[in-house]
Amino acid sequence: MPADQGVAGHVATTGKILNIKDAYSHPLFYRGVDDSTGFRTRNILCFPIIDDNNEIVGVAELCNKINGPWFTKYDEDLALAFSIYCGISISHSLLYKKVHEAQYRSHLANEMMMYHMKVTDDEVMKMLKYGIQPIDEIHPEFAKFSFTPRSISEDNTTMAILSMAQDMGFTSTYKIDVKTFARFCMMVRRGYRDPPYHNWMHAFSVTHFCYLLIKNLTLEDYLLEMEIYALFVSCMCHDLDHRGTTNSFQVASKSVLAALYSSEGSVMERHHFAQAIAILNSDGCNIFEKFNRKDYQRMLDMIRDIILATDVAHHLRIFPELEAMVKDYNKEDINHHLLLMCLLMTACDLNDQTKGWKTTTKIAELIYKEFFSQGDLEKAMGNNPLEMMDRDKAYVPDLQISFMEHIAMPTYKLLNILLPEAEVLYQSVKSNRDHWVKIASKFTSPGLPNDNSLDFLDEEAEETVTTTTPSAQPKDTLEKGMKK
Repeated sequence: MPADQGVAGHVATTGKILNIKDAYSHPLFYRGVDDSTGFRTRNILCFPIIDDNNEIVGVAELCNKINGPWFTKYDEDLALAFSIYCGISISHSLLYKKVHEAQYRSHLANEMMMYHMKVTDDEVMKMLKYGIQPIDEIHPEFAKFSFTPRSISEDNTTMAILSMAQDMGFTSTYKIDVKTFARFCMMVRRGYRDPPYHNWMHAFSVTHFCYLLIKNLTLEDYLLEMEIYALFVSCMCHDLDHRGTTNSFQVASKSVLAALYSSEGSVMERHHFAQAIAILNSDGCNIFEKFNRKDYQRMLDMIRDIILATDVAHHLRIFPELEAMVKDYNKEDINHHLLLMCLLMTACDLNDQTKGWKTTTKIAELIYKEFFSQGDLEKAMGNNPLEMMDRDKAYVPDLQISFMEHIAMPTYKLLNILLPEAEVLYQSVKSNRDHWVKIASKFTSPGLPNDNSLDFLDEEAEETVTTTTPSAQPKDTLEKGMKK
């Protein structure tokens, strides 16, 4: 019936309780139902059902008082009290329905995304047609700290990941089907967007540095083999579906991701982990399928904690614990294992700062392009971006020097305290910091130059910082590798 007609319609419209002692004499009563059913309505108590927002969500109607001639004032009070519970129940029912609908929509969207990322069997077979390429065939310097992974063609990076995994024995130790691992790697690569810096090539560079740490440092003396494997996989997945914006921007813009994760903190990092789980759950992508239930859960927990460690705010928060850990590392302390994995993840994430000067300046260019893009969005929203995000205020050398002194250098210093072989990394970052100090005068204005590039610093590459370290490759070899 129309919501504004009859007894129920009147209550729905006015929100007032209606106690009718004689139904047939009341002008709002409709006798048609009684006539068609043979029922005789004597009296009616009709009352509104109101939700938490004081809005009418329904109407309840009681007919024919049993133990009396009509409904009393006590009945009215009882009915209104009952209506409160009705309102709560209906509100929760509608909310539950909305939650289910949201879950279905999310599942559908995830299905659609995975469909477009899907890797076919033909693609996997084509990748593995000639087997996995040996490490020494990729580049003779591939396993050295001085090697620049960004010199590898992006088309060859997936095979390079497979080569590293095989070289470290992951595929044999954990009985991973090579086709499964290849499909997983290809899905992960497709899971990255294309912002200037936080893209697949960044993830590949981070993963390669993890390989370098495993090959050049004695990590097996500090971590379990499964923990090292977790670190390697985390490096691949740590920035999945990055949008080129920071956590604070997600929160300020009230994005869907902020709605999902802001209450827990580390918005983007939690999203990266969720995307990694989505890929693992895709057909033919579970690289942990041979694990027992306990090890499987532990692996996922480790990957989550390692990826969350890439949030700089988290890194700074646990820094005092990291300092204490490296000074007195206890292999029997599980928390020390986690702290070390977090430290190693941060070192991998910042690895571009340990490379040659030319790489360092190119990475700075990419980072500030991404930062300034966010700053422009914030200005369009009517907000004031941080100095480092504002192309009209950011003085790149000062920002780089500050970043290296407060984030990068302390990270590699801690690594050096625990692992003396890592001194070359600390010295490389320090040399790059000194280089930024030296060329600061070349910047006459904030932001990037008019051509949005730092290529004008290329002549400074003649003093490539890696030549200052004994284990670095010769400058001409490095430059050839970068050109290649």
